[in-house]
Amino acid sequence: MTIKAVLFDLDGTLLQMDQDHFIDTYLGAIAQHLAAYGYDPALFAKALWKGTGAMIKNDGTRKNEEVFWSVFKALFPERDIDADLPYFEEFYEKKFDSVAPLVATPDPRSKKTVELVRSKGLRIALATAPLFPSVATEKRIAWAGLSPDDFELFTTYENCYFAKPSLDYYRSVCDRMGILPEECLMVGNDVDDDMVARDLGMKVFLLTDHLVNRKDADISVYPNGSFDELWTYIDSLI
Repeated sequence: MTIKAVLFDLDGTLLQMDQDHFIDTYLGAIAQHLAAYGYDPALFAKALWKGTGAMIKNDGTRKNEEVFWSVFKALFPERDIDADLPYFEEFYEKKFDSVAPLVATPDPRSKKTVELVRSKGLRIALATAPLFPSVATEKRIAWAGLSPDDFELFTTYENCYFAKPSLDYYRSVCDRMGILPEECLMVGNDVDDDMVARDLGMKVFLLTDHLVNRKDADISVYPNGSFDELWTYIDSLI
């Protein structure tokens, strides 16, 4: 079946970065910011990780955003978290961008890839792990030299009920686009989180520039390579 849409991962795919380094740097920055408002950094980090883990396991009954905050709030029963939300928003609006030069390297091939896909008349979605608020996702899109307007949709914790590697996450993206999985190509750098889309019937391409392969899986079973190989592969599917 001819593909009609390309779904891209962001971190480590269109946004060139080492994901572990990004997470460590991001976590340190936001914990330091919230420490100024009385949050213990160690407990804050624990709450952030626990909330993230809950989103990854979300069963679809609530949005990821709701799941995260319910878990986070439980670890700070003495605080009015809703009243503290402006402190979190302040971090993303004013300080999150300071993380970019420490972890990310803009790559013109990312913009070229998106433009290539668009020139072929294909639809484009950003299937990034929906574990961040929209403001953080939009800023990371900008770090990659792209715009939210480059994508028909992009996933965030506000608009998703599932997360990678759940097949329901990929199914929900297709449902929102009104498209069949068999009509999609998923491009990502994470063997576990991105290549699982193949089990739903999607075609996949594993971008290896910043490969994440936690289980040392045999990646030869997937079309893979750098951007040059991706461009050739896309051409072969049209």
